[in-house]
Amino acid sequence: MLAAGKHLMVLSVGGLVGVLDEWARLAEKHGCRILVPSGAIAGLDGMKGAREGAITAVTMETRKPPRGLAGAPYIEQKKIDLDAITEETLIFEGPATEAVKAFPANVNVVAALSLAGLGPEKTRIKLYAVPGQQRNQHRITIEGEFGSIRLEIENVPSENPRTGKLSYLSAIAMLRELGCSVQVGN
Repeated sequence: MLAAGKHLMVLSVGGLVGVLDEWARLAEKHGCRILVPSGAIAGLDGMKGAREGAITAVTMETRKPPRGLAGAPYIEQKKIDLDAITEETLIFEGPATEAVKAFPANVNVVAALSLAGLGPEKTRIKLYAVPGQQRNQHRITIEGEFGSIRLEIENVPSENPRTGKLSYLSAIAMLRELGCSVQVGN
């Protein structure tokens, strides 16, 4: 798409980790753009503003119903029995670079957060499985010379339990804004 000079909207943002620089050069060469909707994260515009100064830390805690983690490579590799989880359990902790490989369908939120801020190596995530939880919950903390930003998002899962409704709604909003003469936020 990029080589053909077509804009590309990426919804599985984790797929950009490790290839973004190369793809960005290709987009620039062919006069097109890579579009990344904010997905499940309100506040990415604040992160982009903060990075104009100095950001010192970006951390995220994500809590999901165990069924939303089913089939993830990390779950399969570690042979984690999601049905055996009876209380909130820390499943994974580490940088976004590792998280997107371990949970490619589950942590696009941290991928977008990392690309908007400190980068995937320095953005940290803790991923919890919480039995009985009805929503995907994300708690984000951004620290820097500007002060701090703390966000909490509770997203209703879509028909696909690995993602939330806000993710696809933000893609629709981005498509609508492409044709607008006024854009609010950056």
